[in-house]
Amino acid sequence: MPRVVELWRYPLKSARGEPLTEARVETTGLAGDREWACVDPGDGTVGSAKHPRRWGRLLSVGARAEDDDLVVRIGAEQFRAAGAEAALARHLDRPVRLTREVPPGARLHRTLPGVDGMVPDWMAGLRPGEDTVTDVGGGGAGGFVDFAPVHLVTTGALARLGAAAVRFRPNIVLDAADDPEPGTELRLGDAVLRTMSPTPRCVVPSLDHGPGAPPDADVLRTLARRYRMPVAGLGKAACFGVYAEVLQPGDLRLGGS
Repeated sequence: MPRVVELWRYPLKSARGEPLTEARVETTGLAGDREWACVDPGDGTVGSAKHPRRWGRLLSVGARAEDDDLVVRIGAEQFRAAGAEAALARHLDRPVRLTREVPPGARLHRTLPGVDGMVPDWMAGLRPGEDTVTDVGGGGAGGFVDFAPVHLVTTGALARLGAAAVRFRPNIVLDAADDPEPGTELRLGDAVLRTMSPTPRCVVPSLDHGPGAPPDADVLRTLARRYRMPVAGLGKAACFGVYAEVLQPGDLRLGGS
């Protein structure tokens, strides 16, 4: 079985990931993953870097879960959740409501990548670069996760693409030559996962993810040219990595298999 070589959760949606050495995996995903989000107090939509003009600067915010709380890092300053709203609003230059309560019918704004071939077939009729609004949640995921409970990438696929894992915001990086096919069961530590489908990609991999992963529109051009594939009977999309569901909760550790 493949080994776990990186383990990540994202306590604040669209903020930087928190690297872990171990994690509890529940049926809804990694404990604490996307548990918090910034919400637009005007229209109630969830803040996501999928709409870079509104929320792209979240990718420069650090976040970690601590003592059933959220710790946010902006530059050299740190804030607990209760004191973070004003700092986030200043950093993002927009009103912010920080919450761990998922609004009923939660939705988010997204900007489709301005690259031919990146718009999925099920969004036919929308143009590259167009703004739209889509649902949050589904696929058995918890919190503010967009779709599936767990997102996986592999070292082999990353090496062939020549891209850093941070661009794709995975929960788990597996030391494996290829992505597992949909329907593959993976026993990782005490947990058992089953892959669901390839992961359709949005504009986020092309954005600035900090040192080692500056803005790079060529990533999307490569995905559109070489990684467009069928997704669960919905047509084709430019994909990288795989979504997975949790068949058996358990504990994961770096180096585990």
